[in-house]
Amino acid sequence: MTRVHDMGGRYGDGAVVPEDENGPVFPKDWHGRALAVTLACGSLGQWNIDISRHAREQLSPQDYTRFSYYEKWIAGLADLLVETGVLTQEDLAGEGPDGPHPLADRAMKPEAVKQTLVNGGPADRDSNIAPLFEPGQAVRTARPAGNRLVDGGHTRLPAYAAGATGRIVRLHGSHVLPDSSAHRLGEAPEPLYAVAFPAAELWTDPEHPGDEVVLDLWQSYLHPA
Repeated sequence: MTRVHDMGGRYGDGAVVPEDENGPVFPKDWHGRALAVTLACGSLGQWNIDISRHAREQLSPQDYTRFSYYEKWIAGLADLLVETGVLTQEDLAGEGPDGPHPLADRAMKPEAVKQTLVNGGPADRDSNIAPLFEPGQAVRTARPAGNRLVDGGHTRLPAYAAGATGRIVRLHGSHVLPDSSAHRLGEAPEPLYAVAFPAAELWTDPEHPGDEVVLDLWQSYLHPA
């Protein structure tokens, strides 16, 4: 079964309403603060981006459904802080002891924020796994879509694309495998491809059958078609 976050192509959630591109970057002041505290906590080095994504995916279905975008971020972050022992539940409630934190020397300084955002977190790595596919080649995704390393674990293959046939658009090189990285099993880099799928291959009744959906998928998600 899929988790509540894997909702691509699902009926009943209402229309997707794009945000006003001329509107503010952060409609509410606390949205920017949520981004800031997430970035600052990530700099402590206690988890990686895949672990943080998985933390948000593990929110209860009730919370995931009712929380807004940045509420999901903060809820996942709070869980990670307690899970990794950075903070306690008492700390989050404002009832923890005062005094310097053991990780205080890793705190992100204001002057480092801009460059950190510019640099991002590159995930390309060297790998001894040779690419199996080339541009133009037909491939089929694994079915069911799930983590083959950890039951119920994190994966970047969406359920709506499981068992679908597409074509390789390009090879991105080798990148960290989220299915492994999200569970602290190592980076396990492998070839990453851009794969194009006809809309009619993914959706029962696509509004525009001639459209294509391009997904970035790791080699272990793919089979020759």
